[in-house]
Amino acid sequence: MPAAPGENLRINGDRLWESIHAIAEIGPGIAGGSNRQTVTDEDGEGRKLFQKWCEDAGLTMGVDQMGTMFMRREGTDPDALPVYVGSHLDTQPTGGRYDGVLGVLAGLEIIRTMNDLDIKTKHPIVVTNWTNEEGTRFAPAMMASGVFAGVLEQADVYGHTDAEGKTFGDELERIGWKGAETVGDRKMHAFFELHIEQGPILEAEEKDIGVVTHGQGLRWIECTVTGKESHTGSTPMPMRRNAGRGLAQITELVHDIAMSNAPNAVGAIGHIDVYPNSRNIIPGKVVFTVDFRSHELDTLNAMVDRLMAQAPKLCDHVGVEFSAEIVGQFDPPAFDEDCVRMIREAAERLGYSHMDIVSGAGHDACWINRVAPTAMVMCPCVDGLSHNEAEDITKEWAKAGADVLFHAVMEKAEIVG
Repeated sequence: MPAAPGENLRINGDRLWESIHAIAEIGPGIAGGSNRQTVTDEDGEGRKLFQKWCEDAGLTMGVDQMGTMFMRREGTDPDALPVYVGSHLDTQPTGGRYDGVLGVLAGLEIIRTMNDLDIKTKHPIVVTNWTNEEGTRFAPAMMASGVFAGVLEQADVYGHTDAEGKTFGDELERIGWKGAETVGDRKMHAFFELHIEQGPILEAEEKDIGVVTHGQGLRWIECTVTGKESHTGSTPMPMRRNAGRGLAQITELVHDIAMSNAPNAVGAIGHIDVYPNSRNIIPGKVVFTVDFRSHELDTLNAMVDRLMAQAPKLCDHVGVEFSAEIVGQFDPPAFDEDCVRMIREAAERLGYSHMDIVSGAGHDACWINRVAPTAMVMCPCVDGLSHNEAEDITKEWAKAGADVLFHAVMEKAEIVG
């Protein structure tokens, strides 16, 4: 087993903090956050700055056909597989300064600190910026890591369009970041990702570090309730077939299903389309999406089964029809036990308070976990707020997360000498 780094090894928190806020000047939001949506001009400019910083630190760059950036520091063993570390630089349209960015720049800070301390490792280290993690301009989320892991088809996602009809493949090429490297050819010794929690648990529990043991699995169920359109003023109440009543019944059912499986599951109805959506017409059809998530596969499947069993009965009772299909899904990932152990022991060694946690959001690590040993570190964010320009963390939280990441990466990469 590789030796653990000494507790005196720490990153430069001030330098990390300065880098985070320097890149936030590219694609600034309107309220203090960031707007660097994937494969926009702003994304391209942010990539160039990251490239410059990495090359100044002695890293060499590779770019694959999905535009993912791989910035490599050599190890002493040319045959040793690299340890990868990173996240994403793209943001939501009204994103914060830390979502994704913290994980990429913490990876760069690890390299800078290694250079400062003249640390060498047996395994190379590769700092990674995955393309289109957010999925906000081009669906789906975690696009490049999904192609890398073989769960998405590259040719298919190249053709995905944004709201203006522009394709992902064309826009990636337009900004100059379509690389030549075949996606997924790289082999990894391990992958580590630092991310803000995007939830309130760590702050509420007053913990510095979240040791992520699992990601949540997900089921998106598109439901259709069909009734009959009719005039709201002249249709007697007993003769109405109101699809909106079916939606109301199922909304409460979804909430009850999630609550009965808490705290290990969540669920809600998000996207809703009502037809014909007129003030004086009783809805004849409602189409909506149920989002169930859990880190326990049996729980997740049982939630879907209960919805499918009870929703038709509820709708039948109010005179409408129900149909549904699963339109999105992935099973809950369990992260590599040895990599998770390294993170947990690093937090203990460094004196940071910590707790095991399940990631409530999807991350690139969830796909990479399918092809390499993977683990995640989380730090708190104020009020659990993310995907919002008011997203906030403290410099101390950022440093703690990066310190733990540093130790885990160093242990996996094996310090030489």
